[in-house]
Amino acid sequence: MLSGLGRLIHRRRWTSLVLILIMTGVAGAWGLGVFAKFKEGGFEDPDASSTLVAKLGATYFGSTNPDVLVLYSSDTMTVDDPRFEASVVTTIARLPKAQVEEIISYWSFNGEAARTFASHDRHSTFVAVKLKGKEAADKTENYHAVKERLAAPGLDVRYGGSVPLGEEFGKQVVADIVRAETITMPPLLILLVILFGAVVASSLPIVVAVFSTVGGLAVLHVVTYAADVTSFALEVVTMMGVGLAIDYSLFIISRFREELQRGMAAQGLPPGKPWKRERDKAARKAAKKAHRTALKPIREAALAATMATAGRTIMVSGVTVSAALAGLLLFPQMFLRTIGLAGIATVMVAVFGATVLLPTLLALLGPRVEGGQMWWRRPSSKRARRNPESGFWYRLGHSVMKHPLPYFAVVLVILGVMFVPFLNVQFGSVDARVLPKDSPTRAVVETIKKDFPNGSVEPIDVVVSGDLIPRDWTPSGKGDPIPPYLEQFRKQLGSLPGVTEAQFTGYSGSYGGVRISVTHKYEPMDRHAQDLVTKIRGMSLSKDGYPMHIDVGGSTASQMDLMSSLMRSLPKMALVVGIATFVLLFMFFGSIVLPLKAIVMNVLSIGASFGAIVWGFQYGHLAGLLDFTPTGGVEATSMILILAVVFGLSMDYEVFLLSRIREEWDLTHDNRVAVASGMQHTGGIITSAALLFLLVIAAFSMAGITVVKLIGVGMFVAVVVDAALVRSLLVPATMRFMGAANWWLPGFLAGLHARMDLRERAVLAPAGATAAPPRLPDEQPFPYAINWEEPTSPPAGAVPPDGHVRPDTADPAGTRPAPEPPLTPQGTEPSGAPVRQDAPSRRTAKASADVPRARQRPDASAAFQAAPQPSAGLVFRTVPGGAPVPEGAPWAPWADGPPQPKPRTAPRTRRVIVANPDGSGWHWGEEDGTP
Repeated sequence: MLSGLGRLIHRRRWTSLVLILIMTGVAGAWGLGVFAKFKEGGFEDPDASSTLVAKLGATYFGSTNPDVLVLYSSDTMTVDDPRFEASVVTTIARLPKAQVEEIISYWSFNGEAARTFASHDRHSTFVAVKLKGKEAADKTENYHAVKERLAAPGLDVRYGGSVPLGEEFGKQVVADIVRAETITMPPLLILLVILFGAVVASSLPIVVAVFSTVGGLAVLHVVTYAADVTSFALEVVTMMGVGLAIDYSLFIISRFREELQRGMAAQGLPPGKPWKRERDKAARKAAKKAHRTALKPIREAALAATMATAGRTIMVSGVTVSAALAGLLLFPQMFLRTIGLAGIATVMVAVFGATVLLPTLLALLGPRVEGGQMWWRRPSSKRARRNPESGFWYRLGHSVMKHPLPYFAVVLVILGVMFVPFLNVQFGSVDARVLPKDSPTRAVVETIKKDFPNGSVEPIDVVVSGDLIPRDWTPSGKGDPIPPYLEQFRKQLGSLPGVTEAQFTGYSGSYGGVRISVTHKYEPMDRHAQDLVTKIRGMSLSKDGYPMHIDVGGSTASQMDLMSSLMRSLPKMALVVGIATFVLLFMFFGSIVLPLKAIVMNVLSIGASFGAIVWGFQYGHLAGLLDFTPTGGVEATSMILILAVVFGLSMDYEVFLLSRIREEWDLTHDNRVAVASGMQHTGGIITSAALLFLLVIAAFSMAGITVVKLIGVGMFVAVVVDAALVRSLLVPATMRFMGAANWWLPGFLAGLHARMDLRERAVLAPAGATAAPPRLPDEQPFPYAINWEEPTSPPAGAVPPDGHVRPDTADPAGTRPAPEPPLTPQGTEPSGAPVRQDAPSRRTAKASADVPRARQRPDASAAFQAAPQPSAGLVFRTVPGGAPVPEGAPWAPWADGPPQPKPRTAPRTRRVIVANPDGSGWHWGEEDGTP
């Protein structure tokens, strides 16, 4: 199917390009609208008690977290100075009621209640402003409408609160993306040119990356109509869109160039523009036309082969990564759910770009993909002539196969040491400290916490509700009595250990409830504060035998509810993602051992990454290098996000590696050879893909928001560990230990796998079967000029030009043992797409000693030397004058000479019983028994 897609794209390449350009333009215009749809927050559990308290506060009681905090300061005046008071009171009194719902200031209270609104030196005060509007966009609009009016004459003014904080957070996200792209682009282009060795080829991944990012934003905009989307999703879309697009493009372009060069070499077409060698203009024109005509079927076949191999692997990889990200949809937090949706959409767009847009561009370019070729890429360079068996990955693969135990032990020790810090992990919440140190909004929050009484105190909010609480009741003055049972409950809260004060802070007649704010002396995430929340939740209150509802909120309770929710959902995520990954890998590799091993290896990579995060962010060892403020903990939802993304990326590289190992196993059935050869062919590509992805991630590690830094560092460490240690050393060493058990498939699952097989494979002929020529003309891997001619038998005893003495000429009596049944040519798939022949034609003596071959990969041309003719008296014969086939070229039909006709056999007779003509009986007769 995929080879057919490649041929279709080649034949309709201009139509495909026009449609994709239209799609990109529409997606770009639509995707820009997503920036106005982002929601802040989303880290809480919507079903938790603390979330209910926060909603009740915003709807009925008034939020304890004001929309805008305006900090007024003076170097010469104090808050007791009439000029200070007049400046502030006059300013806030003029605020329009259409945008402002409530204002609370130092002068709104008398006595002790006003003390918390003045700084210790009394040179500063803050005003809490509640804006009108239920949606964040409405409040932001109202904030901009009154912001200029909040400036008080003669005083220094700074703005904080949830609305300015959310606005700055969104702007910082966009600034981080722009900076990341600016920093990443130059070194990324340089590295791509180094890896591809050609300017044109190196520019194609950038085109796919831009398409993936634009498409991801468009899909993300669609998601906003079904769910709230946090601005963090923009970072993930950009990071994964660029990274995966470049990774996938690397595999597609590398395979296409390989197949194209193989086809041109087999056909004898020189690279470049050979028609320019002609001196006559007419000759050059004719040569150019002939060259392009001969190149067209080669280019189409190369694209079909690329889609059937690398394209298939990329599609399986994309589905696997999406399955890992789909685990985020099982969590109730908006942050994780929208990141999961955004990530899946981005992966699918990246797969589409790599399997549709990129093949379209390759079909248009053909050999021009080598445009701007570097000197080390040219056929005459020393690197191009180097024996592939002398490369680094070939030597490393054989070294791991020869000494698996030392590699296995060393890598496990390294991963274990990296994991140790995670044993002391402390989870924290997101606050203003995630913003850069020079953030003005963060400065307001930190000033209030440091310079104001009770500035660092975050109270525990307790909401008591029930049908027996009087409705439409709100104390209007000091003399209004509070129901005795509520007053008694407030006193019980105030007497708890560590509590400094408990007071009523909200009344709602329409809801039927009250809010009591409990102030304590502990830090919000301190163990004693969490114990206090647990004690309050264990308390009970009733009136006349009817129980009241007690809901507890605040930052401490919210963090506790968040961790409880994550721990409930994490096992479900692990089960669903594990089963989905196992089924996909089972379908692709035809083994039940390899999927289990792949999952275990991914867990090891994730564990090392988590340990590095705790060491760098919780312990603060990376604070100086990355310029952030350590908080003594790590944000829990970010760790879940890293878990899903890293698991998907690790499985991505696992699919690339094991797909090639499986291909080698199908050809040789030698586990050591398959693993070593798979490493040789994919090690460099996987390392290059990881290096390109690391460049993208590294830029996000320098983002201004600490949570984004944490995600970037976690993914960076995971990719390094996975590519350098797990895939290159631990996986091969483990497969060496397991031997043939890697490919174990119980008999009762063999039939199931045969019906759902997804892997790339070259089908072997059944025992005793002979190879049939490929169908012509469109099913052969590369075009060959062929004539039908009468067969000519060589003289008896003559030695053919290929040096192989055939039984029908040198030994007519047939005394030699029959040769082994040949294998079907590995040049085509059932669909006609060529399959690569990569087995080295020779091995050094040392390499052969290290890794013996149980079954050598068959010579493709040898499979046709004794093949039966398609019709009596006729044979295929290549047209004289064809270009010689270079060493290492793929299968060409009868490249070593035409096959010989089947030897004639002497007539044979056999005795049979024949009825007498007169019907009197039977007699013995003879019959021709020649088959």
